[in-house]
Amino acid sequence: MSDDRRDHLQTLERGLAVIAAFSGRGPQLSLGELAGLTGLSRPIVRRIMLTLENLGFARTTGSLFALTPKVLTLGYAYLSSVKLTDVARPVMEELTDQLGVGTSLAAMDGAEVVYVDRVQLGRVASIHLAVGTRLPAHATSMGHVLLAHSTSGEVEAVLSQPLAPLTERTLTDPDKLRERLAVVRERGWDAVDQELEIGRRSAAAPVFDADGRVIAALSLSCGTLECSMEQLVGTFLPPLRAGAARISAALGSGVHANS
Repeated sequence: MSDDRRDHLQTLERGLAVIAAFSGRGPQLSLGELAGLTGLSRPIVRRIMLTLENLGFARTTGSLFALTPKVLTLGYAYLSSVKLTDVARPVMEELTDQLGVGTSLAAMDGAEVVYVDRVQLGRVASIHLAVGTRLPAHATSMGHVLLAHSTSGEVEAVLSQPLAPLTERTLTDPDKLRERLAVVRERGWDAVDQELEIGRRSAAAPVFDADGRVIAALSLSCGTLECSMEQLVGTFLPPLRAGAARISAALGSGVHANS
């Protein structure tokens, strides 16, 4: 046996194959479907799914299996290991200097967005937004951008949970939020007006990787006394989208700012 095969963990390989089988095929799959997609026997697939369920990465509903949002933590581990923040940081600093507002970079984790990096300009908001801070995706422009580019299963996993009203402007109706996400997906950006915090507005644009997947959202925020929604969308948003496109290009993406 070669050294490569001795160091090869077949169980890990099979577990990852089962997780990958869910990609693009809907939120729930049967044991037979998973066996057919992976080429593994039904008993092996069953043991893998029960192990994933025990660890919190999967759930069962009758005879169907589904992944849970906890699987996204694997993606976040990847995000933290790639050059995303190294590439994004100079762009964010440039935007903050140019526009005079704080900029943020966030990734999706379950029903929340997680701040991967922040460039602040003085006191940003009453909410302390440091790296690692989590905010509800349904109430943020970044969350809307990331959800708009998530799978239907991931979106429904979020919308099936109670959506807390952070302010009287927070969008909490699942159907209206689905409509909002469709608009965001079509136009390629989002802006929110005091949906997370009264007195704060924000805008966000997607960051794509080399495979054309949205792996993060680039955003900026301003106080209601600092900028109107017209200024946010008309003046701040174009350079923000251009910045997101520059980061995407540096990561190997061919997606353009107006895509």
